[in-house]
Amino acid sequence: MSVKETIDLTQAMVDSGECLEWDREIVADKHCVGGLPGNRTSPIVVAIAAAAGLLLPKTSSRAITSPAGTADTMETLTRVALSATELRRVVDRVGASLAWGGALSLSPADDVLIRVERALDVDSDAQLAASILSKKIAAGSTHVLIDVPVGPTAKVRSLQDLERLRMLLERVARSFGVRVTIVRTDGSQPVGRGIGPALEARDVLAVLQRSPAAPFDLRERSLLLAATLLEFCGAVEQGAGLEMATGVLDSGAAWRKFEEICEAQGGLRVPGEAIFRRDVVAEQDGIVTEIDNRHLARIAKLAGAPMRQVAGVEMHVRLHDQVKAGRPLFTIHAQASGELEYSVAYALMHPAVSIAPT
Repeated sequence: MSVKETIDLTQAMVDSGECLEWDREIVADKHCVGGLPGNRTSPIVVAIAAAAGLLLPKTSSRAITSPAGTADTMETLTRVALSATELRRVVDRVGASLAWGGALSLSPADDVLIRVERALDVDSDAQLAASILSKKIAAGSTHVLIDVPVGPTAKVRSLQDLERLRMLLERVARSFGVRVTIVRTDGSQPVGRGIGPALEARDVLAVLQRSPAAPFDLRERSLLLAATLLEFCGAVEQGAGLEMATGVLDSGAAWRKFEEICEAQGGLRVPGEAIFRRDVVAEQDGIVTEIDNRHLARIAKLAGAPMRQVAGVEMHVRLHDQVKAGRPLFTIHAQASGELEYSVAYALMHPAVSIAPT
């Protein structure tokens, strides 16, 4: 699909539904192209940026080809199916939202395409750009940060792929008067410990509540993205974003803002836990040399994610970790014994964690 065709598709998708308008010069938003298990930065970034004063009417999609989308994860914590009137009321009240875009009639044509993409397990650059930007344009966003993880088993696998996608996103966004900034992040391994809606939600809560056990990588990536968004929107001088974002998170202001958002959307609840669990262990001593994101995503989906909110994978190792034979590499969580067995069988046949002897 050409750039012009992608622009035309984006316009048609915007025209298929409602459009929101806001009485603010800068309306911020953030999106990740996906393809990386876990990586649930959006709720954390939104909470930090909103606590710092930005307006963020954030709408998210459900999983397309992954074990969880931001909307799936947030649904374990609060109500996400808001009408346009409800979303406006939430944003007017607390300055931000974390809602499911599919309930809002914002670019409803995108939801039709998503169902096709999910069934076929496809997600082309043109579809990706039109999907992301049509939702952001319809939501009234003026400044959009787009996180693009790059890695050998991520959705975007090379710098050439990144540059092609960057140019497409920038050209399409420019034609609608929307400013975008593309942030390249490490896509070599999952971010956080959880893969699947409830497990990812627990990671989000741990970071926002400043738990000592919170995943360090999820915290650091969220701070980087929040800092970039704050600087991009002019909320802070260039180079001062990280200090502001860290202060907002460490002071508890981001957690309080997240609570406000959830309460405004219907109340904050605790994510559930799976009935069945099974460890997949290291077969030898050695060092972790590779983690296959696609195998992990498949394992989590076979376990029941995202339809079963508590299903998924809990990671115990990262790249370059030293492991002993018998050490758990990850734990599969499932709500049905049959799904657990399917997932375990796949995991044993398709190792997601590669270990080299030392």
